Amino acid sequence: MLEIVLISSLKVMVIMAAVLTGCAYATYMERKVVARLQHRVGPTYAGPYGLLQPIADAVKLIFKEDIVPNRVERITWGLAPLVSFVPALLTFIVVPFGADIELFGRQIKMVGSDLNIGILFILAVTSLGVYGIVLAGWSSGSKYSLMGGIRSSAQMISYEVGYGLSIIGVILVANTLSLRELVEQQASVGDWFIWRQPLGFILYLTCAIAETNRLPFDMPEAESELVGGYHTEYSSMRFAMFFMGEYANMLAVSAVGATLFFGGWQGPYLPPVVWFILKVFLFMFFYIWLRATFPRFRYDQLMAFGWKVLFPLALLNTMVTAALVML
Repeated sequence: MLEIVLISSLKVMVIMAAVLTGCAYATYMERKVVARLQHRVGPTYAGPYGLLQPIADAVKLIFKEDIVPNRVERITWGLAPLVSFVPALLTFIVVPFGADIELFGRQIKMVGSDLNIGILFILAVTSLGVYGIVLAGWSSGSKYSLMGGIRSSAQMISYEVGYGLSIIGVILVANTLSLRELVEQQASVGDWFIWRQPLGFILYLTCAIAETNRLPFDMPEAESELVGGYHTEYSSMRFAMFFMGEYANMLAVSAVGATLFFGGWQGPYLPPVVWFILKVFLFMFFYIWLRATFPRFRYDQLMAFGWKVLFPLALLNTMVTAALVML
C-alpha cells in the first residue's frame, strides 16, 4: 500500500510540475510565434533568447498589489480563479503520456490514473472550468465582468455539444472509453483515427478552441468590447491563476486531441514521451497561429456558427459513423 501511495504521489507531482512549466513556457512560445508571424522579434532581454521571460512575469505578478474592489462578493470572488484552474489540471490525470516502463522491478504506467472511462472523466471535468468564469463575472460587481461570465456560459453550452459529439465518433470506431486503449489501437501512422474521423477532428479542433475561449472565439474577454470581461477586476496572482487556467486548458485539449486522433505517444525512433510532447507542441502552434491570423467573431456569428453549422455536422458525423460501424 505504501508503495502504491508513493508511486501515485510521484506521478501527481511530475504531472503538476510538467503542466505548470508547460503553462509558463506556452506564454513564451505564444509571444515568440506571434512576433515572428507579425515580423517582430518577441522577448529577448530576460535571459538568453528571452527564455527567462515567464519567470520574470511570475515574479512581477507575485509582487503586484492584490486589489480587491469594494463591490465584490469576497468569498466567491476569491475562489473563482481556483475553480477555473483546478479542472484544467485534473484533465491530465487520465491522459497517458508514454508507454509503460519498468522501475525498481515494477511495471509503471505512464499515466496518472488509467481509468477505463477516461473520456467520460475528461468531458465531466472540462465542463467544470466555466463555473469559475461565471462565478468571477457574477461576484465582481462589474457589468463588464458579468457580461463576460454570461457570454462564457452561453458559449460553453453551445460548443460543449459539438465537442462531445465529435469525440463520440472516435468512441464508436474504437469501442472503448480508455485513452490508453485508444493509443494502443493507433500503433502506426496508418492507424491514426484522424484518417477514419477527419470531420470529427475538424469539429473537435474548432469546438476545443471555442471551449478554451481563444481567438477567434474569445468573446468572454473581448478587450475591445468588455475591457477584459470576467477577469477585469482581478490583479496579481488571482489574475495569474485565470491566465494559467487558460493555458492549462489549451495544453489539455491539445493533449487529448493528440491522444484521440494522432496516436498519442506512438511514433518511431524517438522516445514515446518525446513524441507525445511534439504532437502537443504542434497543436499549441496551431492555436497561436490562429490567434495571429483571424479576427474575432461577432457574438451573434459565434452562436449561429455553433448551433447552425457545428451541431448539425457533429450529429451527421455521429450517425454516419454509427451506420458504418454497424455495417
